[in-house]
Amino acid sequence: MSLFELFVIAVGLSMDAFAVSVCKGLSVPKLKAKHALLAGLYFGGFQGAMPLLGYLLGVRFQDAITSIDHWIAFVLLCLIGGNMVKEALSKEEEEVDPSFDVKSMLVLAVATSIDALAVGVTFAFLKVQIVPAVVFIGVITFCLSAVGVKVGNVFGSRYKSKAELAGGIILICMGIKILVEHTM
Repeated sequence: MSLFELFVIAVGLSMDAFAVSVCKGLSVPKLKAKHALLAGLYFGGFQGAMPLLGYLLGVRFQDAITSIDHWIAFVLLCLIGGNMVKEALSKEEEEVDPSFDVKSMLVLAVATSIDALAVGVTFAFLKVQIVPAVVFIGVITFCLSAVGVKVGNVFGSRYKSKAELAGGIILICMGIKILVEHTM
């Protein structure tokens, strides 16, 4: 696998994490460097770890993993997106919860990296040097996630409820896209 092909895969895998990072940036009233760093570490770490885990599972569990990964991603993304839509449409004034706690970030990191697990399984069949590949994927995702938090914060400060609604719809659409791609 060429470096360019690996880059394309890394960027493709990181798009879910980027979109979720944008949504996280929407919820932060005062952005700090630690927010971008946390998003980058969680999303980059899981995007790097999941292909490694998939690679290690390899051929033996390929059918079981690819048969359910899309359902897990669909359910998690729709729940998260649906909650965002509900909050955006709510007329109640509520305190913004930046939700960078461990529980929230772990759920989001797992939800955005399920497909990376399946990619790791395919790496087991290809002649891929797995350690450099997963480090590369993790670094690309780290960078895009950190930038996504800033983009979301700048955009959200002007159009918070509309942006939150759009972010929720995007997450739901990503879940539907994953489900449709895997069921066809």
